[in-house]
Amino acid sequence: MYKEILVIDDNPDIRFLICNILEDQNFKVRSAANYDQAALEINKRLPDLAIIDIKLDKPDKDGIDLLKLVNKKNKQTPVIMISGHATVQIAVEAIRLGAYEFIEKPFSKEKILNYVNRGLESASLKKEKDLIENKLFHSFELIGQSPAILKVKKIIDKLSTSESRILISGPTGSGKELVARKIHKNSSRSKEPFVILNAALLKENTYEKELFGEEFDDGNISFGALERSNKGTLLIDEVSEIPFETQANVLRVLIDQKFKRINGSRDINVNIRLISSTSKNLGYLVKENKFREDLYHRLNVMPVELSPLSSRTEDIPLLIDYFKIKLSEINGVQTPDIDIKNDSLYTYNWPGNVRELRNLVERITILSSNESKKNINKIIDDFLNQTSRVENSQNILEQSFQSPLKEAREYFEREYLVNQLKKHHGNISKTADFIGMERSALHRKLKSLGIKGTN
Repeated sequence: MYKEILVIDDNPDIRFLICNILEDQNFKVRSAANYDQAALEINKRLPDLAIIDIKLDKPDKDGIDLLKLVNKKNKQTPVIMISGHATVQIAVEAIRLGAYEFIEKPFSKEKILNYVNRGLESASLKKEKDLIENKLFHSFELIGQSPAILKVKKIIDKLSTSESRILISGPTGSGKELVARKIHKNSSRSKEPFVILNAALLKENTYEKELFGEEFDDGNISFGALERSNKGTLLIDEVSEIPFETQANVLRVLIDQKFKRINGSRDINVNIRLISSTSKNLGYLVKENKFREDLYHRLNVMPVELSPLSSRTEDIPLLIDYFKIKLSEINGVQTPDIDIKNDSLYTYNWPGNVRELRNLVERITILSSNESKKNINKIIDDFLNQTSRVENSQNILEQSFQSPLKEAREYFEREYLVNQLKKHHGNISKTADFIGMERSALHRKLKSLGIKGTN
C-alpha cells in the first residue's frame, strides 16, 4: 500500500518541488498552501507522515500549531518541520513538541527523502511494537476452575450474544477489564472499536469533554469516547467516579442514543454497547445519594460479580502456571520453576488480587533466570512481606484516624518502634542511638506499649 504524505508550505515553488520528489518515489501526496487548508486536510484524514513549514500565512498561527494538531490526533504520526528562517530555539521547541525531525531550507533531494523514509520506518516499527504488546497483554485468558470463575465464564458466553448493558463489579485487580474485553471479542461488534474511559483518572472538569468531545472556534474537533466507540463497545471503568451532574447527561445519551459535543449545535447519533465497571458498591452509593438511581438501573441490566483472589485460592496454581509461560514469552526469558506449594501464596491476603499475582510472577520471570526454587521462594517471601507491611501500615493509618489522639499516637509509636527494632535486629542499644532516646527511656516506652526487645 502506498504511503500518504501531506506537504504544507505557503511557497508554491518549494511545495511543488517537494511534491514532485515524493511522487517520483511513488508516494501518494496531498498538499496545502496555507494554515486553513492544512487544518482542513489534517482534520479530514491524517497522513502517514506530514512535512510542515513553520512560517505560514497567519500571524497568530504557524506550523508549530499544526504540529500540535497532528499530535493531538495521533502522536505516532511523524512530522518533519522545515524552515528557512527558524532559530535554533524554534528547532529545539519543535523537537520537544514531538516533531520527528527539523530541516533547514534549502535542502537536497537526498536529505528530504532520507528523513521521510526514516520517519516512516520509525512509525512502522512503533506501530508494530504496539500491536505486538497489545496482542500479548490483551490476550490474557480468564484462568481458573473455581466455582466463582466457572460461573463468570458461563455469564460471558451468554452476554456475548446479547446487546444488554453490563455492570461488572469486583475489587481492584480482579479482572474487570479482561471480562469486558472477552465479552466484546466474542460479540457481533468484535471488529468495531473497544474504547476504555477510566473515570478514576480524569480531572473533575474534564469528564464531559472526554465523553462527548469538543468543537473549537477554528473548526478543530476533539472526539470523545462516545464517538470513538460508535458501533463498538465503550467500557466506563470505575463509573462511580463520574460526577453527579454529568451522570444526568450520560443517562440522556442512553435514552436518546445521541448527544451534542461541547460547543456543538448538531446531534451526533451513536450506536454503542455500554459496559461499566466498579470496585465500589453502587447500590450503597445510590442510598447515600452519591449516584443516580435511574442511571444505576440503566447500567445494571446484566450484573457480573468478580470475587477477590483470596476467596478462590484453588485458582492460584493455575494462574501461576499460565502467567509464568505468558510473561516469559513477553519478556523473552526462560520460564521459571515456581514452587506452587509455597504456603505463603495461599495464606497471603492478595489485596491487589490477580493483578498483584501477575506482577509477582513477572518479577520472578525477570529476576530469576536459572535460579533454584529456594531462591525463587525468597523472592516470593520478600515480595509478600514487603506488601504486607505496606498494607498493615495503611490499616493502622486508617484505624488511627478513627481513634482519639492518645490512641492514634500509640498506634504510630508502636508501628515505628517495631519497625526500628526489626531494622536493628532487636538490639535496643542500637535502636535507642538511632532514634535519639536514652536506652532506659526506650525500655520504659517499649514496656508501656507492650513491645518486647531482645537486649
